[in-house]
Amino acid sequence: MTSKDDGTGTGTSAGTGTSAGAGMGAGAGADTGAGADTGAAPAGLTERQVEDLFAGMNEVIRAGEEMRRTRAEMIQVFADAGWTQDRLARLAGMSQPAVSKQVSKPRAGEAADPASLDRDDTPWLEGRLWGLAEELSEALDGTAHCSRPVHALARGRKRFTPQNVDALRRLVEADLRERARELPGAYREAYDRIARALDTQEPEGGGAEAGAPSARRALARQIQRVRLRDAG
Repeated sequence: MTSKDDGTGTGTSAGTGTSAGAGMGAGAGADTGAGADTGAAPAGLTERQVEDLFAGMNEVIRAGEEMRRTRAEMIQVFADAGWTQDRLARLAGMSQPAVSKQVSKPRAGEAADPASLDRDDTPWLEGRLWGLAEELSEALDGTAHCSRPVHALARGRKRFTPQNVDALRRLVEADLRERARELPGAYREAYDRIARALDTQEPEGGGAEAGAPSARRALARQIQRVRLRDAG
């Protein structure tokens, strides 16, 4: 049974109580004592393999939590720009009350058009660079220099530190230089604009804009990708 997202990430589907109780009971029965470690790992797995398995699961959980926060922040950005809660609920696949919970107090001042790329705060520019790198990687069938860091950013294995952003810029520039004949001219134009804007940023990261950095990166990433596809 499926249900509309209530905005908390927990869902509202029925039938979870029985399985939860069974799971607790099974866990209690299987645990023979605190700190007890008797027997080999199931399916012949080594301790290192089990550790890697849990590490992968933890990455997915962290990515899910980050995405829920980003969704809430993006809802705020669009709400500040004048989008109605009904419209956001329909587009996000959420209920209107759930969207209402995500919308905090209105911000002072006029909100910028959320579909415009003409902003120069650092998180926005980083998001544009990220979107460009993703499109470039896909255009080159995953053989681009920037493909590995792009995948790492998408999975949450890398963060948007100044060092990682500089490294991504160098790789994107190398791809554009070495494989220019395989790429649309819009890619180079977008990179040049992003690079110039990043080079003129203040150390603290540019002007203040509505929305948390993660939401602004995610939004800029998606808009940049759409614009590049339209230009191609």
